[in-house]
This record gives sequence, structure tokens and C-alpha cells, in this order.
Amino acid sequence: MSDIVKIFDTTLRDGEQVPGCKLDTKDKLKLAIQLDNLGVDVLEAGFPISSPGDFESVVKISKNVKNASVCALSRANEKDIEVAAESLKHAIKPRIHTGIGTSDIHIKYKFNSNKDSIIELAKQSVSYAKRFVEDVEFYAEDAGRTENEFLAKVCEEVIKSGATVLNIPDTTGYCLPSEYGEKIKFLKENVKGINNVTISCHCHNDLGLATANSISGVINGARQIECTINGIGERAGNTSLEEVVMIMRQHPDLNLDTNINSKLLYSTSQKVSEL
Repeated sequence: MSDIVKIFDTTLRDGEQVPGCKLDTKDKLKLAIQLDNLGVDVLEAGFPISSPGDFESVVKISKNVKNASVCALSRANEKDIEVAAESLKHAIKPRIHTGIGTSDIHIKYKFNSNKDSIIELAKQSVSYAKRFVEDVEFYAEDAGRTENEFLAKVCEEVIKSGATVLNIPDTTGYCLPSEYGEKIKFLKENVKGINNVTISCHCHNDLGLATANSISGVINGARQIECTINGIGERAGNTSLEEVVMIMRQHPDLNLDTNINSKLLYSTSQKVSEL
């Protein structure tokens, strides 16, 4: 019996950051329904605080998606989280996706902060999101360049605060597959409570390794992949949904599979391309 790897589709959020691509609410809703029919487990509908249009899109998608969890992105602050929660009020299965940068580069140059303060902010944001929804995903931005010991410490603290999913992003597409796989393995072996949550891979394609890194992640114990149709996304793009789904299906010896109806991959790809 194969383990199921959840597919977290971020075509409507991260995918939309590809230069020249801007979808209106009507188009987003069309795609959301298509993705729901495709069988994605989680649908990241937008970043509600970023614009009134994005907020409205998340509300409409929440009202219309029947099967997938609907997820809204936020940064690690109360206002972002409140707006995300408000946008998800009508979702059958709402998820708030909140987090903060954890690499030395982000801590020093992006936040002008220190490790203890970052851990405190991470804990507070997860606890606050937990007031609104049961399902809270925490992202450790730039986890690919974060030292494993500190990353493990952050993960342990956010699990205690109520996180249900840990997103380990290779934000800059920096990691080699062996490094990324080792990082996931290290967390599986060194974080208390890790078996009670889902580890998620979110890999970027700056160096063409997003798919390889995501597959290495699930081989080493992650059970969710964050991806987009046609691999679209900011800069060189995100992990390609159709590639990871078909790799797992073409290699049954991995004992990994997804809930995706692969017969709908082509029509979904065409629809994303057209819009």
C-alpha cells in the first residue's frame, strides 16, 4: 500500500507571481474549481492582505471549493493573520499559512533581528492563527540555507504552539537534492513531535532542481509537496505539479502516490496556459 503524499497547489498564489501573469477573481475561481476536480489536497488561494482583489478571490474560492482545504498566506503578524482568517470564513476546510525567515541572511538583513526573537515571533504567529482555525501551516522561509540545528529548534517550538504542517522551503532554489533530502531526514530524526505533523516541501527552480529536491524530500519523510501547474511561479518557477505526480506514479517502488486524477492533468495545464 503506497503512502499518500498530499499535493498543495499554489498556482493561484505563488504561481501568479510569474512576470506578466495577473488573474482576476473570475479566472481564479475557474481555476480553483478545476484544481479541486483534479484532486489537489490543499489549494492556496492567495495572500489576502496584499490587495482587496486577492481578499475577494480567497472569499469566493472558499465558498465554492468542495473537497480541498483552502489556504491563505500571511506573514508573522496579527493583522495579516486576522485578514487571512476573515477571508477563509466560508471554507469547509480552512488553513492559515504563516511564517518567517529563519536563515542567518534573512534574520540579519531582512528582519535586522536575532534568533531568539525570530523563534518568539514564530511561536506567537502560530498560536494566534490557531485561535481562528485548527489547521495551521508554518513556513520557515529560506529553510534551504538555514542551519539544520536552528531549523529543528524552530520546528519544535511551532509544533508546541499548534502547527499542523511544517513547510521547509528552498526559497532560492539553492539546495542540491542530497542536501535537501538530508535536511528533511535531520528534522524527522531530531524534532520532538515531528511524527504528529506533516512535513512539506516547497522548492523553487532557480537552478532547475525543484522537482528533484521535492522528490528527495518525500523519499526522506516529507508527506506534502507544494507545487504549481506547469511549474509557473516567481523567477524561474516552482516545483511542477505534473512532474512530481507522474514521477511517483511511474516509480511504484517508491511506495508513494497522490490523490491526483492524472487524466485531468493535460486539460488543467491547457487552462492555466490560456488564462
